[in-house]
Amino acid sequence: MTTWETLRSACEQCRGCSLGATRTHLVFGDGNPSARILFVGEGPGEQEDLTGVPFVGPAGRLLDQMLEIIDLDRSQYYITNIVKCRPPHNRDPLREEQEACIGYLRAQTRLIDPRIIVCLGRIAAGRLIRSDYRITREHGQWVQKGRVWMTAIYHPSALLRDPTRRPETFDDLISIRDKLREVCPEEFGSD
Repeated sequence: MTTWETLRSACEQCRGCSLGATRTHLVFGDGNPSARILFVGEGPGEQEDLTGVPFVGPAGRLLDQMLEIIDLDRSQYYITNIVKCRPPHNRDPLREEQEACIGYLRAQTRLIDPRIIVCLGRIAAGRLIRSDYRITREHGQWVQKGRVWMTAIYHPSALLRDPTRRPETFDDLISIRDKLREVCPEEFGSD
């Protein structure tokens, strides 16, 4: 039986790709380990590598502000990435790096047992929802896989680069709030 402790320990010892050799800290995940909603990004950035906590840099601060709009904080969700170590210069994680880490994400997902997974950006959506996922056309659309509802929104770093996408992201956030109320009414029922 996998536990959080054994999974984290295995991840810390992992050298399945070259990223483990260059990291400052493993960025395993953060938040409520029994949350109904899981957020998944692509990989840690510089601030995350320095602290060992996902989404604490400028993009993370924006994400926190975005989720406050729908009354969510880290006590109510879990957040992690496809890869657990920072790719050099914040480049996209390579396919082989994703392959080396995907088992850890799958194990985290089994332990959390979420009802909703929100992919943050095209890399996560392409890995978790569908390989040919197009974030510009499909963000905010819902897909059901088993008993889990999945969607994708623009990555907060993309919104920092292009603030004109924030209004459509606001609509996606409202959709996430509404889906939480529908799927988990005992926890997120309307006010």
